[in-house]
Amino acid sequence: MESFSQRKGLKPIKKVMQVDSMDDDLRNGLWNALTIHYWTLVKRAVGGYYLPTHRGIQTLVRRLWMGFFKKPVDRIGNDWLAIRECLRDHFFACSWNEVYDFLEFVANNYPEEYVNRDFIPACDLVLKRELSAYRFVGRKITQITSEEEISEIEDVLKGAPRTTKTHLETALDLLLDRNSPDYRNSIKESISAVEAVSKQITNDANSTLEQALKEIEKKTGLHPALKQAFSSLYGYTSDAQGIRHALMNEPNLDFEDAKFMLVSCSAFINYLIAKASKANIKL
Repeated sequence: MESFSQRKGLKPIKKVMQVDSMDDDLRNGLWNALTIHYWTLVKRAVGGYYLPTHRGIQTLVRRLWMGFFKKPVDRIGNDWLAIRECLRDHFFACSWNEVYDFLEFVANNYPEEYVNRDFIPACDLVLKRELSAYRFVGRKITQITSEEEISEIEDVLKGAPRTTKTHLETALDLLLDRNSPDYRNSIKESISAVEAVSKQITNDANSTLEQALKEIEKKTGLHPALKQAFSSLYGYTSDAQGIRHALMNEPNLDFEDAKFMLVSCSAFINYLIAKASKANIKL
């Protein structure tokens, strides 16, 4: 909600998404989320604040030192206030993308899941409020353009069959690798996820996607126009002249291409799962 000063034109309103940068408001808000959901778990004991008084934070700190900072754990010590100050110094000195690396690591390495489940939506509130171009999708931070895109991917990650989910998780990992994103293979994994759920619906592991869609049309009432649209979009994926073959020679694939395929495949998978459920097909 706009403040009084913003409505009066006395304070500027943010209008630009933060894509390759992070202003103080965003960084401060994310640090506050960490503080509220993790750092305050360490309570004062006799004589001060000591790391061993909270096993969960102690585990997280050790994992940070070993897996994130790559520092020797025998130099951590037990003074929690000193450790927290070290974490704070890193958080406020590192680049914008390293902040997201840190948030991801914490959300994936704190041992008590209920804390992580509360932390992630708290982060997303800050990211949305401060016009960040990123949100948590599952346990990964991804660039987004709409809440609807996130919803489609989240729904698949929550409810899809295991093989389908594995392909999409791999597609997401390849897309979001900040050091070496692999858009080509991310697209392939997204397509493989559609193939996997289609074959499960038809109970035919040897069918091509085109064959599976024809069978799904018969079993679930998939509209012929939709079947044709998705056939045209994804191509005959088992055909040597299909999209997989073409991708090997395509030099200009980028983030938008891979994200489009991930979101489109996620939406189509959700649609197929819903149609299968109505047709009483168990996955």
